Amino acid sequence: MQNYQVLLYYQYAEIKDPVQFAKEHLEFCRSLNLKGRILVGEEGINGTLSGLIEDTNKYMEVMNDNPLFKDMIFKVDMADNHAFKKMFVRPRKEIVSLNLEDDINPLELTGAYLSAKEFKDAILDDNTVVIDARNDYEFDLGHFRGAVRPDIKSFRELPQWIRDNKEEFMDKRVVTYCTGGIRCEKFSGWLVKEGFKDVGQLHGGIATYSRDEEVRGELWDGTMYVFDERISVPINHVEPTIVGRDWFDDTPCERYVNCANPFCNRQILTSEENEAKYLRGCSPECRSHEKNRYVKEHNLTHDEWEARLAVLNESLESVKA
Repeated sequence: MQNYQVLLYYQYAEIKDPVQFAKEHLEFCRSLNLKGRILVGEEGINGTLSGLIEDTNKYMEVMNDNPLFKDMIFKVDMADNHAFKKMFVRPRKEIVSLNLEDDINPLELTGAYLSAKEFKDAILDDNTVVIDARNDYEFDLGHFRGAVRPDIKSFRELPQWIRDNKEEFMDKRVVTYCTGGIRCEKFSGWLVKEGFKDVGQLHGGIATYSRDEEVRGELWDGTMYVFDERISVPINHVEPTIVGRDWFDDTPCERYVNCANPFCNRQILTSEENEAKYLRGCSPECRSHEKNRYVKEHNLTHDEWEARLAVLNESLESVKA
């Protein structure tokens, strides 16, 4: 029995005192035994949380009773347990960070909303450019077929990447997508402001596309990265595929871990077998780093550490040298 629900939601709305709102909202969430992460700013709210069905239903009911959030749409997934360890509600300047000199207000400027069917048609249109508005590691786990993969590590890098590559798609129709839709609200508006003439966005994001009974996630390859303990969720219910590749041997893989070097922390796809073989280090330097978390977690002695590295023709001393 799946007795829990995971909620993904956002709403651009005017919140006059985000600090006080966050404080009160944290207590409200704790009263319902919810866990998750919520960002609150003067521009609105952006959250994802988990809890028992009864508690999450109560949360949605109370939020929709608030005039500020009466139109807020919740994407709901069933789950076996909590998807988070703790409950955080934090005030922020932006609920999604683009760090623009002249910020975009999606309530005033944003790209045209596309239904799941309209977005699927756009993917199949040779004259349309589909841009993934997420980070590179999200794309590598799963993406829409034929989508452009911006070479970025964080959302705030996306505007500059677009400017650097503008000539490739300035004269074409551009549509964009992200996990739940919040990033595209600002990004598509920014594209319009930059002079792109025909800009669209997947309304509700990938999460909504997956639930649409007509498209059923078709033309999505891989799984969707999510920012909770599930790591990924299936999207394509017609022809599911695996596109993720193991960092170490390039075999199909959908298992993400963080590099064991805390000063690197790169997210890499790898099997449990390769994680052990390579000490969860994405490079020789990370495998031999004095703070390697895999070594500490498994209580490896210095000799055991050296023996693992020797199999890879590496050693603690050679890397340091």
